[in-house]
Amino acid sequence: MTATTTDTRKLYQQVAGSVAESITAGRYLTGQRLPSERDLAEEFGVSRPTVREAMIALEIRGLVEARQGSGIYVMHNTAEGPEPDLDIGAFELTEARRLFEGEAAALAATTITDAELDELEVVLADMIGENAYTGFTGEQADRRFHVTIAKATRNVAIVMTVETLWDLRYRSPLCVAMLERARRVGVRPLIDDHRDILDALRRREPQGARHAMRAHLGRVIDDLLTATEMEAMEKTRSDVEARRLEVARRAAI
Repeated sequence: MTATTTDTRKLYQQVAGSVAESITAGRYLTGQRLPSERDLAEEFGVSRPTVREAMIALEIRGLVEARQGSGIYVMHNTAEGPEPDLDIGAFELTEARRLFEGEAAALAATTITDAELDELEVVLADMIGENAYTGFTGEQADRRFHVTIAKATRNVAIVMTVETLWDLRYRSPLCVAMLERARRVGVRPLIDDHRDILDALRRREPQGARHAMRAHLGRVIDDLLTATEMEAMEKTRSDVEARRLEVARRAAI
């Protein structure tokens, strides 16, 4: 069954719901491996990141289990309770951040003060320290860095938007699960990317700041793609290149 536009649920929910129905109906049996990510994407007419979000949603419900380098396997044929709304996934969230924060960085390049630039230097140093501490993810300093840039725009609406997008990282169960998966494989804030953003801001270059921010968040999406890879055998150069081309196409809109 292909997800249709008449279904008002989010795409990942449509895919997860259909797969859950197939499990309940006995199409997929307990212990059986589900079709590959590629095959599911073709079956439902969605992107592979959407399939990953759907599979993580089914994991949260206890229906399936991801086995590194092997695939997704059915664990139970029924889930407890109705299908929950797990909110937004990390791919959608980061794409939104790339759009909004790219423009925020461009505007900030025209309004940022020397004091705010110095503050960003301090935050970047904190981020480096947090990355070095293996027991912490470094997100506190990461968030401060991005919110400080938003505040430098002198636009309260922009600040609220950026803070809301960051808050969604912690409120959405699906996003939390995806980011936790990324943390388990060692994904941490990209220091060189943040340095490039700061350097562009220090030069007061709007275009450079926009490009550096969008490039940074594009790499965050790449890292999420790698961290949520469910089948090691599908990590071929062509697959990775295809996903990156799709990210680049959407970034160019």
